[in-house]
Amino acid sequence: MVSVKDIAAACHVSVATVSKALNDYSDISEKTRTLVKAKAAEMGYLPNMAAVALKTSRTYNIGILFVDGANSGLKHEFFARVLQGIKSQAESQGYCITFITNRIGDKEVSYKEYCRNRQFDGVIIACIDFNDPQVLELVNTGIPLVTIDHVFNNTMAITSDNVKGIRDLMEYLYEMGHRKIAYIHGGDSSVTQARVTSFYQCAERFGLNIPSEYVMECEYHDIEESAHCTEKLLDLKDRPTCILYPDDYTAIGGINLIKNRGLSIPDDISVVGYDGISYAEIHEPSITTLKQEAEEMGSQAVAHLIDLIERPKTTLKEQIVVQGAVLIGNSVKKN
Repeated sequence: MVSVKDIAAACHVSVATVSKALNDYSDISEKTRTLVKAKAAEMGYLPNMAAVALKTSRTYNIGILFVDGANSGLKHEFFARVLQGIKSQAESQGYCITFITNRIGDKEVSYKEYCRNRQFDGVIIACIDFNDPQVLELVNTGIPLVTIDHVFNNTMAITSDNVKGIRDLMEYLYEMGHRKIAYIHGGDSSVTQARVTSFYQCAERFGLNIPSEYVMECEYHDIEESAHCTEKLLDLKDRPTCILYPDDYTAIGGINLIKNRGLSIPDDISVVGYDGISYAEIHEPSITTLKQEAEEMGSQAVAHLIDLIERPKTTLKEQIVVQGAVLIGNSVKKN
């Protein structure tokens, strides 16, 4: 491994000069700084992060807290795309990422204790029960923190435009001639509340009558429950012409049930998902859905978290909204 001494020898300067050049001290010339940095890059020099942490009181490590209700882990495609955005942006800015758990060795610890033990510079929280006392405890520690798809008071948040997402889908369905639209929404959360409110706002604006039995609840990614809800909707005397699902996985659960009942999509009933997972595009029929810019959300989360870490006095804690777009498939019939 290349050391500071190796760089000093190659540049014919002192170790102290190399150290000052690599750390952007002002008491050396720009010519020397450029020479040293170029030689360090050429030789493949990597700083000792333990030494950097001692000197700067930073570890250049970001904690990621992700626990979804369906326990799908990294099989959760939306979060996997968010994570890809997090990873790419963190690496480009010289940070690494570590998942936060409730255990250190064989000892059970709180999220707060885990973060203190690992000395994270900041934390990103996504797809979790934001009412969990341990999450609230972590938020209140004062550590630089960004949430994804949830807004706490006085924290930075990266959110999808859930209101516009549902509005765009509803406008598309209305243009396609649908007037009897059912909505199977996700479990209670700020995301769900925004989407349900937007659904009813659109229905009111279009003059649509939404019977109470047209609106049902199903946990996100719960394929079995979405099939159960779909069955209830199909059994209605005046059934809907289109069903809007909380995500693409639950849409697939509904589609399977519809096909098992001998019905055709979209000829007999239309289906709309949410998220824009890759499988929605290759499914037969391809699913009309709202494609969320998941990687962009992850990238924005890291960029703004690093601003909080490195420039805490000048970085505004605000809500950053990332818009998605309707991805038109073959699951909606023109009425």
